[in-house]
Amino acid sequence: MLSVRGEPLFYASWDRAVFIHYEADPDVLQRNVPFPLDLHDGRAFVSLVAFTMRRMRPRRGGRMSEWLCKPIATHEFLNVRTYVRANDEQGIFFLAEWLSNRLSVPLGPPLFGLPYRYGRINYHHANATREISGHVEGKQGCIEYRGALGTADPALCERGSLAEFLMERYTAFTHRFIIRRMFRVWHEPWKHIPLDLKVTDDNLLLQTGEWSRTAQYAGGSYSPGVDVWMGRPLRLDF
Repeated sequence: MLSVRGEPLFYASWDRAVFIHYEADPDVLQRNVPFPLDLHDGRAFVSLVAFTMRRMRPRRGGRMSEWLCKPIATHEFLNVRTYVRANDEQGIFFLAEWLSNRLSVPLGPPLFGLPYRYGRINYHHANATREISGHVEGKQGCIEYRGALGTADPALCERGSLAEFLMERYTAFTHRFIIRRMFRVWHEPWKHIPLDLKVTDDNLLLQTGEWSRTAQYAGGSYSPGVDVWMGRPLRLDF
């Protein structure tokens, strides 16, 4: 990323991330995705990533630019993403994203093409009790889950594993109106703990497409988090 002039655009931390994976019918899912799906052994997946973003700030500008970003620097996210191939590389495509900060919601669509929506979000991710729970409420539904961490230490994904396929993605593709964009991120590989979650409500996923009606829960994991570099959006011409 540093080889490209002006990159990265932002720094941030993504803390206490919970990944919830669903297997979806590839044909049905493809109808909701404007890029070719990236399949794992012929299987299509959608992942929910629930985390808290902290201290987002521009790479340049020092304390003044960080101070100006404070109103949108720290808040909760729920990303609903699937896996695609475009521009000769693997990446992700966001079906929807819910944020707990109203000020941030109108910024993502015009700047990055991101499908931001406001949601009431309450996360309890691996505090002193090692319990995991989350509740995200949108206009027309909610996501609710709970579980508990075991005693294993966070570890890197095994090379070639499904976990690596689902977690180690560093390019995002977006589509808004007729404009297609991409942007890259960089961070150290995720260290995670496999997590057996119970999803008690997921009707919010109906807002992201028909794929959710027949999707099956396919596992989850927890990560303490990563420090992230975020790149600028680049317009695609194809």
